[in-house]
Amino acid sequence: MPIHPEERDPAVRDHTDPAREGAVGPSPADPSRSGPPTGREPAPGGQPGPGAAGDGPAPSQDEYEAELKALEDRWRRALADLDNLRKRHTRELERERTAERSRTAAAFLPVLDNLELALTHAGADPGAIVAGVQAVRDQAVNVLELLGYPRHAETGVVFDPARHEVIGVVQDPDAPPGTVVDVLRPGYGDGERQLRPAAVTVAKRE
Repeated sequence: MPIHPEERDPAVRDHTDPAREGAVGPSPADPSRSGPPTGREPAPGGQPGPGAAGDGPAPSQDEYEAELKALEDRWRRALADLDNLRKRHTRELERERTAERSRTAAAFLPVLDNLELALTHAGADPGAIVAGVQAVRDQAVNVLELLGYPRHAETGVVFDPARHEVIGVVQDPDAPPGTVVDVLRPGYGDGERQLRPAAVTVAKRE
């Protein structure tokens, strides 16, 4: 004779009731509840626990001292390399300066040769000394220009404080105001390569 479900034995009904099965303890598949503690759970605040895989044994005192010695050795080597580089740069700079002075002096040797030649012929023909000195002067001016210092001795140009030094101001009806009337001492070079400005007199402004 079939038994009605309500008439079954309560113990059997409770054991087989699916609703009651879900209320009995956590499921074995729950990873947060199953198995013994491993000691690798995150500590409060999100930091790994003391047994986390990233934790290793602390370096020993000998390891610290060895690393410190290696860093000190590298630092000393870097200082030595820098000192050697500075000394080499100083030697090269002095060598370049010496070579530049030698080239400049050699450029003026022909000027001295021509001056001596003009003085040699001055006794025989005093009038020839003027032409000889003028030729030597032109040669010296050309040498300075080749070295990067062109001569400035122009009159009638507008006064430029970067190139001219005013020695005096004159009244000249034939010259526009603010222009160079006379060059008393020529200037050489331009801008940062200026040896000296030209000493000039300037027409007075009305």
